[in-house]
Amino acid sequence: MAPDILLVEDNEHHVELTLRALGKLQLDRRVHVARDGLEALQFLFPESEVATDGRRLRLILLDLKMPRVSGLELLERIKNDERTSLIPVVILTSSQDARDMVEGYRRGANSYISKPTGFGKFTETVGLVAQYWLGVNEQPL
Repeated sequence: MAPDILLVEDNEHHVELTLRALGKLQLDRRVHVARDGLEALQFLFPESEVATDGRRLRLILLDLKMPRVSGLELLERIKNDERTSLIPVVILTSSQDARDMVEGYRRGANSYISKPTGFGKFTETVGLVAQYWLGVNEQPL
């Protein structure tokens, strides 16, 4: 089964929390995890045209501060490529720097969310994001 969600996150604890939150909605098996921006690029833009899972995504959850390729660089590549430009990208980050928010929206983010502290609030937030983008929002894909 092709994934619906690409989670781009380098913090293993945050990966685990996000998957647990999505598991409560029975969405955890429909997630592909990329642990940095370069891994996400390789997933989204495979060298082989046979591997096209990245082009059927319905949502990308993106951290900003990552090694090799930053979240903002990755966001710009996603939004500037016709194969991926329509996939909603939600920045889910620990950064509360207003410059990161402005730059994220400037580069095409569909939403910017500061990661809540505490498992309960984090789970609730991720659940609401998934329910909106996968359940309520209509996509042309």
